[in-house]
Amino acid sequence: PYYWLRDDERKNPDVLAYLNAENDFTDEALAPAKGLEEQLFGELRARMKEDDSTVPVYDEGYWYVVRFEVGKQYPIYVRTKGTPDGPEEILLDGNVLAKGHDFYKIGAYDVSRDGARIAWAEDTVGRNQFVLKIKELATGEILSDTATNISGSLVWANDHRTLFYGGKDEVTLRADRVFRHVLGGSHELVHHETDGSFYVGVGATKSHRFIMIGMASTTSSEYRLIDADKPVSEPRVFVARSKDHLYSVDHLGTRFVVRTNDHAKNFRVVEVAPGNEGNIAAWKDLIPHRDDTLIENIAIYDRFIAASVRKGGLRRVQVVPSKGAPFFIEAQDPAYVMTVTDTPDPTATRVRYTYESMIQPKAVYELDVGTRQKMMLKQQPVPTYEPLSYTSEYVHATATDGTSIPISLVYRKGTALDGTAPLMIYGYGSYGISMEPSFVASRTSLLDRGWVYAIAHIRGGQEMGRAWYEDGRQMAKMNTFTDFIAVTELLVAKRYGARDKVFAEGGSAGGLLVGAVMNLRPELYRGIVAFVPFVDVVTTMLDESIPLTTNEYEEWGNPSADKAAYDYMLSYSPYDNIKPQPYPSIYIRTGLWDSQVQYFEPAKWTAKLRAMKTDKNPLLLDTNMSAGHGGASGRFDALREVARAFAFMLNTLQRPDRR
Repeated sequence: PYYWLRDDERKNPDVLAYLNAENDFTDEALAPAKGLEEQLFGELRARMKEDDSTVPVYDEGYWYVVRFEVGKQYPIYVRTKGTPDGPEEILLDGNVLAKGHDFYKIGAYDVSRDGARIAWAEDTVGRNQFVLKIKELATGEILSDTATNISGSLVWANDHRTLFYGGKDEVTLRADRVFRHVLGGSHELVHHETDGSFYVGVGATKSHRFIMIGMASTTSSEYRLIDADKPVSEPRVFVARSKDHLYSVDHLGTRFVVRTNDHAKNFRVVEVAPGNEGNIAAWKDLIPHRDDTLIENIAIYDRFIAASVRKGGLRRVQVVPSKGAPFFIEAQDPAYVMTVTDTPDPTATRVRYTYESMIQPKAVYELDVGTRQKMMLKQQPVPTYEPLSYTSEYVHATATDGTSIPISLVYRKGTALDGTAPLMIYGYGSYGISMEPSFVASRTSLLDRGWVYAIAHIRGGQEMGRAWYEDGRQMAKMNTFTDFIAVTELLVAKRYGARDKVFAEGGSAGGLLVGAVMNLRPELYRGIVAFVPFVDVVTTMLDESIPLTTNEYEEWGNPSADKAAYDYMLSYSPYDNIKPQPYPSIYIRTGLWDSQVQYFEPAKWTAKLRAMKTDKNPLLLDTNMSAGHGGASGRFDALREVARAFAFMLNTLQRPDRR
């Protein structure tokens, strides 16, 4: 009965009136907490260093930096020549480019190798349908060369005049093609991917010898290479796609370096000489496969390879020098995340990486591969924050099948762990995306009010290796939800939180998670916070015209072709399993222009919940009418959205539970 809420043009006055009426209702419901919301926004903004900048990155004679200015919403991209302290040249100023737009995002940019011009992809709607722009840096002239409906990938060839960029299907918005454009000329289609389960992107190897066209589905991939010195040459297949073979490739010096899951569930890293890549038997291990260690990504240099690897649920960095023994960089927190930063200079002798934990703001380090001396280049400044005032833990719950589920916890020292504290549990559990125990400054506003914050590292992510993902997708998806319930029960039993003060939060596929668990066990939660939630699984997966559908058959199953898959997803889809039962207080946020989870999913979900639930708790739908999947584009506007969600949670605890 709610299908009428779908309007692909987003112009139907009845639909827009409905969404605006829901927004008015949300504003009215949250009006008593408006002062609290403003107070929270002030706290969040006070923890932001408004004139911050990134650590400079060296590339072919220039040092590149992204910085912010006080009071301004958007980043400014700059460079200096020769030294980091030289005169600054502004490449792109997001604040200038965003003028006249309610939404603005730069999806990708690339400077030509002669340093003369910059190409970038910009989105002024929030739908990730980018527009190509090119600017001459010497004059500031924006060229007439442009293209619409492009994806967020682009790269210059070595002639400084030929640009490769990705394009999208007009209906499904799948990134499915690559174009070649010579300045002043036409836009030539180089590759069109007809398999609907594959996405396409374009980039360059570290050596700049090759342009890479990458095609990937959930479970397999393929790369095609173009000589970057001969950009009109035909792409050649590196290794043809095959079932369940995922790989990525880079090139430097006289070899290709490949991260592959061939005979390696958790991946291995190999090298192979050009011309021999098709002979997998000739691939030589650089980082062998290990059953207990997942290799997530690599960065290659002349003198070493650095890899982000995951063991025991936590990500750390392994360094493999060309001479000498491999080693790991040490960490000091119970739960942390350490990640290689792939810098462009192949001659580097130091590995750059980031380190953070739930109590330590992100820091950028460099470690000399020869001496193993490390130096902190910068730690994210967080005004008013004192790390020593907080404690983190890494504990485990036991799932229904006996599997041990990791949980990262953080709380302020002095918080009573006696079953009285409010508890927020965050989860995701899809696509093999791991939820890191990282630092989030905004969370401090909850911790300082006595909350405990937990991240449930449930199956469907990849925290414990590739098998962790396999055990939480398709016909094993229910594990994702029962794992989260087990985490909730463990934390309450161990008195980390009060039984009547537990909140669950998730976004996108994490919205599916919290939508499913509140159908299964609504009594466990006082409140649900769902951002851009994927909740109408069956309807979406039956409709190939909806963005992402065909690409995601390997994640959820294909209900059109497989009745077992249809029946299984019908058993957990949040929209289809709403029951006439009491529910927690619920806050839902979406974006009208969301291209990944269409706005009408949460809108229909809200309408059906209103009709069927038997409680009198708040059910609020908050639609940003000028944003997409990522929410507001400006950094202060994004903080306002966080403050609003926090205000809902805190206000919920001030009201009786009306079930």
